[in-house]
This record gives sequence, structure tokens and C-alpha cells, in this order.
Amino acid sequence: MPEDSDWEAYKVPPTRTPVSERTTSVPNPVTFLQTVFNYVVDAPVTFVREWIERQQAKNKYYYYHQKFRRVPDLSECLEGDYLCYFEAEAQWRRDRMVDQEIVEIVRERLGACKQREGPNQFQNCAKEMELLAQVTKAYQDKYGDLGVHGNARTCLMKQKHRMMEERKAQANASQ
Repeated sequence: MPEDSDWEAYKVPPTRTPVSERTTSVPNPVTFLQTVFNYVVDAPVTFVREWIERQQAKNKYYYYHQKFRRVPDLSECLEGDYLCYFEAEAQWRRDRMVDQEIVEIVRERLGACKQREGPNQFQNCAKEMELLAQVTKAYQDKYGDLGVHGNARTCLMKQKHRMMEERKAQANASQ
């Protein structure tokens, strides 16, 4: 390979970048404004935010662990106490959602057991089947035949009618 003797064509870059020299003695207004902004606006806001974060870190709040206080049942509300009616309805809806999730969890456990056991599912998953039967019967007794638009009042009336039927059946059986 022939040696290239033309060093001017391939100049070596300088080893250090030269520092620009200030040509004036007037301070840069941008750096002055940045400094004023940092001290006047940014520092107080940062201080307040860090203080709030420290306070929140002391008592953590997990929204998914929210615990509602139990409110009186609809049967315990006074006549015309609409706030009590509203709270009882909200409590009933929460209870219904919890009961739906319980049924779903038991159903998923039974499905997992059936998948795991295969052909032996009838003897090895008997406890889960019995538990699912009990849970669905309890759910059906309480919320069955209410439909999508069921509410606390209709559920209470359903339970009242069921109790009256049970008392009639017990009275007829004892005679």
C-alpha cells in the first residue's frame, strides 16, 4: 500500500475543543432569569411537594383496601329517612358484589381442581363441588330472581316472604 504523503487532505482533529472567550463584561440575562426562576418559583414548589410526599409516606393509603363502615340495614331505617335508605342500598350493592366475587372464586378453584385432577376429579374435588353447591345455593336464596334491577327493598321483601313460607311449612309439619 502506498503511503499517502498529503497530510493536508486528512487533517487530524484538534485534541481539545477551545473554550469560547467572553467578549463582554455584561452578565448573560438568560442565566440571571434561570437563577431567579429557580429561587422564586421552583424552590418553593419543590419544597412543598417534598413535604406533602413525606406526609403521605407516613400514612400510606391503599385504595384497594378501603373499608366501609357497616350501615344499618334497610329494615332498621326510620320511615322517611332517605339518607338511611341510600346508605342501606349502597351497602347492599357492595355486599352483592362481594358475594358475586366469592361465588366466582369458588368456581375458579373448582375449575382449577378439575383441570389438575383430570379423570379423578369426582373423588378428589368433592370438597370443592360441595362448597360451590353451598355457596351458589346461599347466593341464589338471597339474590335469585331479583334480576338486574334488583335493589335492597326487593331483596328484603324476598327474604321476608321466604321466612314466612318457612314458618308456614314448620307450622304445618308440627300439626
